[in-house]
Amino acid sequence: MAAGIVEAAADQGLSAAQVAAARRAGRTNAPVTAGTRGYGRILRTNVFSSYNTILFAIGLVLLVLGRYGDALTSVGLGLVNAVVGAVQEMRAKRKLDRLQLLDAAEVTVVRDGAEQRVPAADVVAGDVLVARAGEQVVVDGPVLTGRAEADESLLTGESDPVVRTPGDLLRSGSHCVAGTARQRASAVGADSYAGRLTLQARADTTEATPLQRRIDFVVRLTMVLVVLMSGAILAQAFLEGFSLLRVVQITAVLSGLVPYGLFFLIAVAYTRGAARLAGRGALVQQVNAVEAVTHVDVVCTDKTGTLTTGALRLDGLDPLDGTDPGPVLARFAATVADPNLTSAALAAALPGTPWELRDEVAFTSSLRWSGQVTNRGEAFVLGAPDALAPHLDDPDAVADRVEARTAAGLRVLLLARAARAGAALRDGDGRPARPALDPVALVVLSDELRPGVADALERFAADGVAVKVLSGDDPRTVAALAAKAGLDVGEAVAGSEVEELDDSAGGRAALDALVARTTVFGRVTPEQKERVVASLRRGGAHVAMLGDGVNDARALKRAHVGVAMRSGSAVTRDVADIVLVDDSFDALLPARTEGRRIIDGIAVSMYVFLTRVATQGLVIMAVTMLGLGFPYSPTQVGLTLLTVGVPTLFLTLWATPSEPDPDLLSNLARFVVPASVVTAAAGTVVYTVLYQGILAGFTSGRTPAQVIEQFQSYTGLTYGADADFAGAAATLGAQTGLSTFVGPASFVLILFLLPPHRFLAAWTAPVSDRRPAWLVLGLTVVFAGVVGTPALSSYFGLTGAARPVFLVVLPVLVCWFALMWVVLRFRLMDRMLGTDRLPARVGQPPS
Repeated sequence: MAAGIVEAAADQGLSAAQVAAARRAGRTNAPVTAGTRGYGRILRTNVFSSYNTILFAIGLVLLVLGRYGDALTSVGLGLVNAVVGAVQEMRAKRKLDRLQLLDAAEVTVVRDGAEQRVPAADVVAGDVLVARAGEQVVVDGPVLTGRAEADESLLTGESDPVVRTPGDLLRSGSHCVAGTARQRASAVGADSYAGRLTLQARADTTEATPLQRRIDFVVRLTMVLVVLMSGAILAQAFLEGFSLLRVVQITAVLSGLVPYGLFFLIAVAYTRGAARLAGRGALVQQVNAVEAVTHVDVVCTDKTGTLTTGALRLDGLDPLDGTDPGPVLARFAATVADPNLTSAALAAALPGTPWELRDEVAFTSSLRWSGQVTNRGEAFVLGAPDALAPHLDDPDAVADRVEARTAAGLRVLLLARAARAGAALRDGDGRPARPALDPVALVVLSDELRPGVADALERFAADGVAVKVLSGDDPRTVAALAAKAGLDVGEAVAGSEVEELDDSAGGRAALDALVARTTVFGRVTPEQKERVVASLRRGGAHVAMLGDGVNDARALKRAHVGVAMRSGSAVTRDVADIVLVDDSFDALLPARTEGRRIIDGIAVSMYVFLTRVATQGLVIMAVTMLGLGFPYSPTQVGLTLLTVGVPTLFLTLWATPSEPDPDLLSNLARFVVPASVVTAAAGTVVYTVLYQGILAGFTSGRTPAQVIEQFQSYTGLTYGADADFAGAAATLGAQTGLSTFVGPASFVLILFLLPPHRFLAAWTAPVSDRRPAWLVLGLTVVFAGVVGTPALSSYFGLTGAARPVFLVVLPVLVCWFALMWVVLRFRLMDRMLGTDRLPARVGQPPS
């Protein structure tokens, strides 16, 4: 008995004063309200991340200085990404906050000796409750008087009701399906079993996928490098006496090196993938689950409602008296007044017309049989063989047949008739009683597999995905069904074997070994399902859990991907990452395909993004070390929307499914390092030649006044001295040449990554999709329009189309392309770094 619980007689219950005292002490059955992060914390985490804080500080200074365009360029993308992340988390929080395992219906309590109806939330610890058929149990506590049959399938997964008598525990969340009992409330609210399950189901367990972790690592590494580089460059800027505005602009450019747009691309790709899957029967509730499914190598699944429809199917009839039992069984099933799963299965398989009855004994889990007496005086009984065996003349005659079918995991019932004509099915007091019986037939039933399950399991096996079945039913029944679905079952394990292994180091090792070699687990509790999933995760598996009942909720939360059936409980649907709206396994297979598409698209985008970042960083370092000013301004960095943002968005949307690259980071380095080094070297040459040429009197045909006017409108600075003007004009012209070179070079890099022809297949094999090539052509035309349109070129801080710029840029572009092809085709950088002995990228031509 819990501390502080008031004892009360079953017939009197608590007094009004005792109820009031319990309420003041807070011992009420109030609904669970905690369990998730608050909205304020979600907003702070997403908006004020370390990266966004830097961007916001830079943006604020730029706003103070009146540089509104620069501020928008510096802050916009990070803010959009933060809003997307916050909205997604808040949506998930609202769904979890609505989650309640218990109904809000009224219950019956005994207070001051009288029964009264009160809301479930008004029940207090120590109350005496009356559990009646059809009502939910809302608290934990022992039965005081009476007898009740409790359906605990919502909690345990076991489909058969259990009988609870005085002294037995009735748990919250179960349903009383027969009988009446009085129960004392010993655990209420968050302390009850249903309350604890609700808290666990609400827990925030969102975790990053492998792709998200890789991108996060790359971004963090880039941030560290940018910080180190920024320190050196800003120190030099202060030593050279740069203005505050110029320092802030440099800082904005350096912070823009961080490829934060990758997170935005992931959000776009996930959202599109979720939309595509919605039309294939899968509702994605946690957007990164689209990708997470791709990494799954073990699928754990419940049986009832997941592998099966929850309905039974007539598997066969085994006559025992030499007659055809079909007509009798058909009429028996058609006459049942209160149909259940068994009678429904029989009626579907054996249509018949009802009898006119004198009496009927309905099936209950305590009787384990049902019976009918026709108007002609014939009495038939259908029930569990062991429940009817004592009333047979020769029970051993059917025992072997029953055992053989039960061992195969089938459900076996015995159809028998009264041995004496006119026999009744009740005793003198009107209670159900079995007369002497003669066996008629064995009725063999099996669980009905969901359509497409066998094919889906076969395709999972072909894809290298192992499947494990975790069920609350008898291990033999579960094993037989799993074998029927096509699984290699082996030896089934009962939950008691899992329970024997504790959480010590030795116990965990033994459990891990048991889980690794076992396919079917039966009679497992929700806690044991969670332990099995945790064991698989310790072994390095990426786990998906499929379930439909509350008993599966803990395992769903513990798995990498939780999948629920739409027909399952509301709690399970709310905590799941994916809901199968048609209750079909088949929808998971397109999800894996869609995940591969996302990974492939983001991987290509990472190549483009990181090459741009590394190139820009190397150019900044080289130009700064040469003392030639600063090669970028925030407005010029805005061109990356065209050179990187737009192409990566389309490449992500156009991606085709492929096997995930296990060496993505190493292959990224193999491409990004040589591509960025060669591109940065060529860009530095362009910048240096133009800078020195302008200083030496190399002009673009414009008068000095025109150049000064354009330069001042771009920078907001006034240069009166000729030396100042010469340096400013040289910087602006060199920046224009650098941007004019980097734009087309960025487009051509896409052709190296997705070559439309063998001529361009220096890095990887040609692709059949021509859309990337057309995209490159379109981007080149748009970029030329930006450079050739005075208003647009001025907006992006360029001097416009100048003949001297093209005289430098075009030859360098040709030389850059030739050098890139050679370096990538013959893996020169790999040879220099000694990495040429590592496994080659999938699809990469041999050197």
